[in-house]
Amino acid sequence: MTKILIADDHPMVRDALRSAVGYTCQAEQVFEAGCLDDATRLLAAQGDMDLLLLDINMPGMNGLSGLVSLRSQFPATPVVVVSAHEDRKLVREVIQCGAAGFIPKSTPRDGIAAALRLVMEGGVYVPELPGEDEPEDGETAEIARRLATLTPQQMRVLEMLGTGKLNKEIAYELSITETTVKAHVSAILQKLKVYSRTQAVVFANRLQMEQARSSF
Repeated sequence: MTKILIADDHPMVRDALRSAVGYTCQAEQVFEAGCLDDATRLLAAQGDMDLLLLDINMPGMNGLSGLVSLRSQFPATPVVVVSAHEDRKLVREVIQCGAAGFIPKSTPRDGIAAALRLVMEGGVYVPELPGEDEPEDGETAEIARRLATLTPQQMRVLEMLGTGKLNKEIAYELSITETTVKAHVSAILQKLKVYSRTQAVVFANRLQMEQARSSF
């Protein structure tokens, strides 16, 4: 049974993507989410989806860090980013963060269908955009690579560190001990190759800032 999740905070966009998915994939089940938390809950409840269509600007995404988090938690689900921003640098960054494709929202239905078929067959879809390629940002790719090594629980801990929560507050929300939180923080610092909680948060926020710059 083919299961597809459409995650976008605009109902009209979700309707358009649902139509495109029906035209292309004949999915038996199509789910919808309007924010990162809802998308995460649906993915966890339904098991591995066959495809996730994702708007990286919807609530909770925090730029590219939301994409990295989803790829870390649900590595078996291919993700296609669907965005109103047609920027070569952004396309390259989402592919570096593990997406299986990037579809501009201006793409006609037949183009969306071709892209989805390619991804469903195991390929990676990269659109042809006007303009010249910019030099690859190796630093952004390295940030994405290091974040991708974190486990889902470590990603959640890092996200909570970013909101200023203390170890005891993180322990309470995740129903784990403070000792376990400290172990997660230590592992996060080691994997990100930083030396403090603050540096880890700044490191992760770099992806958010890079994506925000690409959006203007």
